[in-house]
Amino acid sequence: MGRVEVPALVDASLSIGEQEFVTISGTSGSGKSTLLNIVGGLDHPSNGAVIFEGQPLPLADKKKMARYRRFSVGMIFQNFNLIPSMTAMDNVALALAFGGVRGSERRRRANELLARVGLKERVDHRPAELSGGEQQRVAIARALANRPRLLLADEPSGNLDSTRAEDILTLLRDMVEQDGLTVLMVTHDRELGARFATRNISMKDGRIDHESTRHLLARSA
Repeated sequence: MGRVEVPALVDASLSIGEQEFVTISGTSGSGKSTLLNIVGGLDHPSNGAVIFEGQPLPLADKKKMARYRRFSVGMIFQNFNLIPSMTAMDNVALALAFGGVRGSERRRRANELLARVGLKERVDHRPAELSGGEQQRVAIARALANRPRLLLADEPSGNLDSTRAEDILTLLRDMVEQDGLTVLMVTHDRELGARFATRNISMKDGRIDHESTRHLLARSA
């Protein structure tokens, strides 16, 4: 901020196991989204490293980082980030195209993914013709297009009512249990996150509040 350096994260360290559903909660400015962006390879830490499947991310290698973002992680956002002029099918198919899937296989996979998230009858609808919950389901299908191991979700239920928010989190939890997906989700709704996650982490002033995390773990056990 001008000449004042403001650290977004301070000695933030955590480990996430395979097939965990971990939520991160905290007030605005606590560092939640920055942490998510660093794990996703969108931002680079000024110190430290991100270890994925036992190997540090090659932050200086643009091609390898692009491949990591394309195939190892999927991301969903509060505002869906769908292309308005494209149908649900085309939004998902575009991600598959970036992943190298061609022709009829691309359409088949897009149909399969949309059916998986409950949108079999909505594949030809554009975002403006879908409800908020349906748009987020398209975003989830798109994020899963190239079979990532890790799904990063930044306030995925923030623009949804309570019923649709629960539907989205139920869908994510089912994918953790059935597909072996690992989910790291930022949420402002700590109570909702605690109902669905296997583990909850709190952040404050750029730090991971380990004491709060231990309390939540003990309570959930």
